[in-house]
Amino acid sequence: MINVIIADDVQILRAGLKAVLAQDESINVVGEAGNGKEAFELAIRLKPDVVLMDMRMPDFDGGYGTRQIKEKLSGVKVLVLTTFDDKETVEKAVASGADGYILKEMDNEQIINSIKAVAGGINVFCDNVFQSIKKETAIQQDPKNFDLTEREIDFIRLICDGCDNKEIASKLFLAEGTVRNGISKLLEKLKLKDRTQLAVFAIKNNIV
Repeated sequence: MINVIIADDVQILRAGLKAVLAQDESINVVGEAGNGKEAFELAIRLKPDVVLMDMRMPDFDGGYGTRQIKEKLSGVKVLVLTTFDDKETVEKAVASGADGYILKEMDNEQIINSIKAVAGGINVFCDNVFQSIKKETAIQQDPKNFDLTEREIDFIRLICDGCDNKEIASKLFLAEGTVRNGISKLLEKLKLKDRTQLAVFAIKNNIV
């Protein structure tokens, strides 16, 4: 069972999302919050698997809630669900540590599948967000500028495809531990925090 908290300042939208998620027996909505601070406080108390987080909310926005949750509750995933895909909002979510970013215009099945993917450790970004990052990035760099090996580029491409460590290991015929250590070294090399930032980095710099 995937336990979820819904954070959105519009009550009727929270009710609608709760009804959508109730269609899947493997998802259980355990709480609702009206802003980022409430989401964080609920997450401390309820320890959900995923917080479905809107970005623009009064008083304490989704960036605040995401940052607090990721800093203090590392086991809790945050999936941003918002209507905004502008560069500023996307970068704020990613900088705060969001594990995924999808839009409210997506259909019900896509939202449900995104929650399951994030709960399983796979970072999820909708196509609109990737396109927004590409559009707003003025300068793209050659992968060679970052001294990336072919194996590291393979890791990046498969992460952007949504593969977890086990799937990457299978595709590249490597041990899962080798993949895990390789990705950790890659993040350290590029001075990035997590796989989400790595995916955004790859799009910005024309690696995928």
